[in-house]
Amino acid sequence: MKRKRHVCLLVFVCALFWGSSLAVAQKSAPEIQIFEKQVNDYIALRNKVRANAPKLSKDSTPEQIHAYRTTLQDALRTARPNAKPGEFFRPEVADFIRRTLKAEFQGKDRQELREQIFETETQGVVIRVNYPYPQSAELSEMPATLLAKLPPLPKELRYRFVGRNMLLVDRESDVIIDYMPDALP
Repeated sequence: MKRKRHVCLLVFVCALFWGSSLAVAQKSAPEIQIFEKQVNDYIALRNKVRANAPKLSKDSTPEQIHAYRTTLQDALRTARPNAKPGEFFRPEVADFIRRTLKAEFQGKDRQELREQIFETETQGVVIRVNYPYPQSAELSEMPATLLAKLPPLPKELRYRFVGRNMLLVDRESDVIIDYMPDALP
C-alpha cells in the first residue's frame, strides 16, 4: 500500500514536471520569442507615442478622457501606418496558438469555457488592425488557465475573442494591434 502511494506520488510529480517543462519549452520556442520581441517593440513605440500625448489629470472630465483616448488612437495609427493583420500573429505563432486553443477547448469540462466565450455579445464588432475595439461592445474575459498557456503579454496588452477570432488589443487606447481569424476550433 505504501509502495503504491509512493509510485502514485512519483507519477504525479513527473507529470507535473513534464507538463510545466513542456509549457516552458513551448513558450521559449523561436516563434514565441519573435512574437514577444514584436510585442516589446510595440510597447516601446506605444510609450513614445504616449509620452507625446496630452496628460490627463485626476479631475479629468469624460470629454477630456474621450479626447485623450481619440488622440492616442490617432497617434498610434500614425506611428504604425503599414500595420496589417498577421503582423504579430505570424503563421508559426498562429499555429502554436491554434494548437493550444484546440487542446484547451476539448472535452466535456471545456464546454463551460466555450459557452463563456461565445455568449459574449460581440456581434457587429468590426475587426480592423489599427482601429479601436468599440467601447460599447462587451468584452470576453480570458480564463486564467488559458492565459497561462498562451504567449505572455505585458500589462499594456490583452487577448480578446470576437466570435472565433482572437485579437491583440492595447488596454489603454483599445486599439486592435493584430487579429487572428478562426483561432478557436
